[in-house]
Amino acid sequence: MSAHVLVAVDGSEESRHALEHAFELPGVDVTAITVVDPFDVDPLTPGLQSPLGQAGIPAYSQEWYQKQWDNAHDLHAELRERAASFDGEFDSVVKLGKPSREILQYADEHEIDQIVIGAASDDTLSHVLLGSTAKRVTQRAPVTVTVVR
Repeated sequence: MSAHVLVAVDGSEESRHALEHAFELPGVDVTAITVVDPFDVDPLTPGLQSPLGQAGIPAYSQEWYQKQWDNAHDLHAELRERAASFDGEFDSVVKLGKPSREILQYADEHEIDQIVIGAASDDTLSHVLLGSTAKRVTQRAPVTVTVVR
């Protein structure tokens, strides 16, 4: 039976490295997860952003959510193409919510054996956000978490 690995992917180079790392693990099935955070203008571009131009203030426009949802699904279409040469099973999922919470909940509900997440980049602003997600997941996950640079 294969181990099931969950990889957090946000479109950053670090998350792409995390996915590549998971693809190299022997005998695993991989699920990529992207979480659309309602507090970020562009969930694929880390940083303190807001649809209203104020950090921490979400917008609830249906158009905004649909655009972010579509962007995440476009990313996952690209990931599925990349996974074509992967030997194991590959699946992907897009969720809406707080990234660390959604990653941990998915791992719990789907019997995930390991979580792989990209380390924060050297950019100070993305380090604060991506670093905090990786830190929360690492501290709270009931399974092994691998942080990839």
